[in-house]
Amino acid sequence: MLTLKNLSKKYGQFQAVNNINLTIDKGELFGFLGPNGAGKTTTIKMITGLLLPTNGNIFLDGKDVWLNPIESKMKLGYIPDQPFLYDKLTGREFLYFSGGLYGLEKKYLKTRIDELLELLKIESWVDKRTEEYSQGMKQRITIASAFLHNPKLIVVDEPMVGLDPQSAYIVKKFFSDSVKNGVIIFMSTHSLNVVEEICNKVGIINKGNIIFDDTITALRKMIDEKNNNLEELFIQLTNEE
Repeated sequence: MLTLKNLSKKYGQFQAVNNINLTIDKGELFGFLGPNGAGKTTTIKMITGLLLPTNGNIFLDGKDVWLNPIESKMKLGYIPDQPFLYDKLTGREFLYFSGGLYGLEKKYLKTRIDELLELLKIESWVDKRTEEYSQGMKQRITIASAFLHNPKLIVVDEPMVGLDPQSAYIVKKFFSDSVKNGVIIFMSTHSLNVVEEICNKVGIINKGNIIFDDTITALRKMIDEKNNNLEELFIQLTNEE
C-alpha cells in the first residue's frame, strides 16, 4: 500500500502541493491527472525520493520512505517521461547494469531479463546500441529496467510518450497484467484515453489540491450524470478551482 499523508511542497511562497492525502492499494493502477503546473511531477519526485517534502509523509507498506530510503527504493521502480540510457551500451547491457545496481544475482537476472524481453517484445533489437533506438524503444527498455527487481510500486511519468500504437498496446497490456499480480502502478499522464482504458482508480490534482480521488467506475458514473465525456469533465473540474 502507498499512502500520502498531509503531503505538501512549497517553493518559497509558491504552494506546489497542498496537504494532499491519497491511498493506493496493492493491485491498483492509479491514473494521476492534472493540467500543466498542477503538482503532478512534484508529487512524483517526492514519492520517488528525488524531492524532500515541506510537510507530510509518504508510506510504502507502512514505512516512511524518507526514514527508510534504501529499503523503500528497493521496493520501487521509476519510469521517467524522458528515458535516460547509456548510448554506447546495448539494451541488454543496460539491463544487466541496472540489475547490478539492485544487487541481483546473475543467474536470476538473466532469467528475469529474458522474461521481460519477451513480455515487452524487445528481443529483436535488444543487442543494438541504445544510441540507435527510437524514443519508443528507449521507453520499453526503461520500463523493463524498472521492473527487474520485482518492485511493489512502479511510479510512471507519461509512459506513452513516443510510443507507436503497437508499442503502446504492448505497454498497456504489460501494466494491466502487472497490477493483476499485485503491483501498485502510480501513473501520471495527460492521456485521458489511457486512463479510461487501463486504470481502476483515478486522482485529479489542480493547483496543488486533490479535487477527485475515486474508482474509474465512480468517474464514469459522474461522466454519465453530467452527460459529457472525460475530457469535458476534466476541463470542467479543473476550471472550477
